[in-house]
Amino acid sequence: MAVANHTPVTVVGLGLMGQALAGAFLKAGHATTVWNRSSDKAAGLVGEGATLASSLKEAVEASPLIVLCVTDYDVVRSLLDSVSGDLAGKTLVNLTSGHSEGARETAEWVLEHGAQYLDGAIMAIPPVIGTEHATLLYGGSKEAYDAHESALKALGGATHLGTDYQLASLYDVALLGIMWGVLNSFLHGAALVGTAGVDASTFAPFANNWIGAVTNFVSAYAGQIDQGDFTAHDATIDTHLATMIHLIHESKAKGISSELPEFVKAVTDRAVAAGEGKSSYAAMFEQFKNAAK
Repeated sequence: MAVANHTPVTVVGLGLMGQALAGAFLKAGHATTVWNRSSDKAAGLVGEGATLASSLKEAVEASPLIVLCVTDYDVVRSLLDSVSGDLAGKTLVNLTSGHSEGARETAEWVLEHGAQYLDGAIMAIPPVIGTEHATLLYGGSKEAYDAHESALKALGGATHLGTDYQLASLYDVALLGIMWGVLNSFLHGAALVGTAGVDASTFAPFANNWIGAVTNFVSAYAGQIDQGDFTAHDATIDTHLATMIHLIHESKAKGISSELPEFVKAVTDRAVAAGEGKSSYAAMFEQFKNAAK
């Protein structure tokens, strides 16, 4: 992926994802310095042209753009504490998975030490980093993002969500929740049709087609949520509930786990008890917005 601005970059943390990030920067033509507590993980990257820093201090000093991808925010802070006097004027991009509190606290600390900060989320697996199939989300300084956008796009599709430092982390976990919801539902469905001797591979195309159709509901329900209008235009919550009962019955009758549909029914029962039975399924949003009591 060609970029116009070949800003030197330092990548701190060389797990599978860190190695993929550094490799993408190298492929895009960026002078790339790498550092990891275990230097042996840098061997392949050095062979591709990366410079292995002998210390974290040397790594930070090498580039104006520092990308971190380590275990968690505690590790981020322990590493940055050791080079706090070398951060002024740098831009730190933290692609470590974490939580919104960590993002805000790290941003405050970085700003106090004279650097700019972006907190990011990688919605991709290492093999697709640097391709159109990778999506990375960023929250924080718009100035920092604009200055380094071309470099960040070497990693894949890049989106700046806004200046709130917690946004990337919130999007990350929210999107992962959707992933697990879809995957768990597919696995439950595969187990159900599997009782009739249907292979998961045979079932998968039907699942994918239906998942695609469900995206239309997502778009429609998003509008209802934003407008606060839960008029049922397709089916009421009562109608959905009746079908959930069929799914639970079928699961039990076929001897597979009914935990997932029973959980969904429990939440739906709360919505009905709250008087939303005749509303759009979008009204279930209220059950997720408020903590269960």
